[in-house]
Amino acid sequence: MKVNKTMTVKVLFSMMVLLSFTTSCSKKSSTKNTSSATGWKINDPNGGFQYNSNFTKQETAPGLILVEGGTFTMGKVQDDVMHDWNNTPSQQHVQSFYMDETEVTNIMYMEYLDWLKRVFPPADANYRHIYEGALPDTLVWRNRLGYNETMTNNYLRHPAYSQYPVVGVNWIQATEFAKWRTDRVNEAILEREGYMKKGAKVVDVDANNTFNTEPYLLSPSTSFGGNEEIILQKQMGRAAGKSKKAKKADTTSTAGADGPKNVYAQKTSGVLLPEYRLPTEAEWEYAAAADVGNREFNIYRGQKKYPWKGQYTRSGNRITRGDQLANFKQGKGDYGGIAGWSDDNADITAAVKSYKPNDFGLYDMAGNVAEWVQDVYRPMVDDEANDFNYFRGNVYTKNKIDKEGKVEFVTTETMKYDTLSNGKIIARNKPGEIAQIPVDEQETYLRQNFSTSNNIDYRDGDKSSTRFFDFGSSDGTDAPISEKKRMYDSPIHKVSSVKDTVSGTKSMDRKFDKSVKRTTLIGNDVRVYKGGSWRDRAYWLDPASRRYCHQDIATDYIGFRCAMSRVGPKSDFKKRPRN
Repeated sequence: MKVNKTMTVKVLFSMMVLLSFTTSCSKKSSTKNTSSATGWKINDPNGGFQYNSNFTKQETAPGLILVEGGTFTMGKVQDDVMHDWNNTPSQQHVQSFYMDETEVTNIMYMEYLDWLKRVFPPADANYRHIYEGALPDTLVWRNRLGYNETMTNNYLRHPAYSQYPVVGVNWIQATEFAKWRTDRVNEAILEREGYMKKGAKVVDVDANNTFNTEPYLLSPSTSFGGNEEIILQKQMGRAAGKSKKAKKADTTSTAGADGPKNVYAQKTSGVLLPEYRLPTEAEWEYAAAADVGNREFNIYRGQKKYPWKGQYTRSGNRITRGDQLANFKQGKGDYGGIAGWSDDNADITAAVKSYKPNDFGLYDMAGNVAEWVQDVYRPMVDDEANDFNYFRGNVYTKNKIDKEGKVEFVTTETMKYDTLSNGKIIARNKPGEIAQIPVDEQETYLRQNFSTSNNIDYRDGDKSSTRFFDFGSSDGTDAPISEKKRMYDSPIHKVSSVKDTVSGTKSMDRKFDKSVKRTTLIGNDVRVYKGGSWRDRAYWLDPASRRYCHQDIATDYIGFRCAMSRVGPKSDFKKRPRN
């Protein structure tokens, strides 16, 4: 028999490569699961330190797109024709983060309302204000000299507007939506990964049995009322050569005293996502400008006036030439163009994704609706104090501890509501959440990076951020600043609940601030909103433009989108020279 030597050599070489690859992988896997500090085994099925050593990168949450962070010029780069003097250019750096591909739509917000209505029935007096406080204000569409009842009655709930951005939502409601979204997404992830019973998030949920991310991380066994049939554990060391079938069986097992132990998902598991939130002003402006599309080597080729390339609002492409690139007001009485040949094909808001995305893949970062951001408004951006992840509005809190030294959870009896300046009642917290209190000297003593819980007024005009100050008299607490010592003399509208002594019913006593001494509308409850809307002229489409509105107020032209911080590396791929 004649032996093919060439074929034999090829087979031997392939076997050697395969053996080398197997040995290398085995060695790499062994090294990954061995502590470089102690030499102990990580993820030992018998116990000890458990850690997700196979974690690769953060999962992209529903609706989000990764925005790679970087350096940019924040503020006006074009002429400030309004003479606002409130956005002088400064160089800032933002970390990588995720942002909603589109604005939050009516159908997304309706899902939130449906969940609240099922879990906290408004028919129950204990929860009535939870659902009612989340409802958008549909009366924002009304106008003294305009007929807009169609939008008032249909815009939020009718399927024709399901993919249109939600409006009539104030800043507080937008923030509460983001909190709810965080818990629902993490709840679904735990169900997918086998840490929660299938379908429990729909079937078993009620006012006293809900899932909240932070309470779960602190005390998993108390979620869903401590029901062990819903909140499950997974066996440690499941990566130690077990079959998929065996791993699945371990999900609900109860280990003996001498056998492998079961664990809940923790931070070290790497499965739970950071919170959804409103983007900061710096993040929003960076994402809207998308200067990455103007990049040449390590510099930007000029600054963008709009989220797209060029200095005009109309398309220059041959096929779509002349079409408007965003939904905005072209001129007096021109909200959508001439019938049959529309400029932007929308007279009020438009369905999301009606126009092309910017270079980050984000839709409607100019036009359609303006958007709430996290920041408290101030005319100045203090880049001398900070040029990294700039944000004004930090109020640091900590978990409330009871007399027994245990973390205190919010219950139906301890729930608190806020009555807004316009009389609307909104739940400050909900059952199952961890009660929060301001940080105190225990956290701030001898620190250089922060000294108080509330940092909204930090470096805001003068030494103590007030019009008057008593040097050295501060006791280090966050006591409310008296009206005479406020930095900004904005109106103070007071709302209180009055009980009728005869009927026993309660009514709202609204006291509008009619003082003629007020000099500004700016205060600590005033938030920034960014971007132009369907009601705005082209000037406001500039990503740098900034305006402010009281956080209690809702309009027919302000919506919002959510963001999420990125954990881990700045980018998903390795950087390399262009050529």
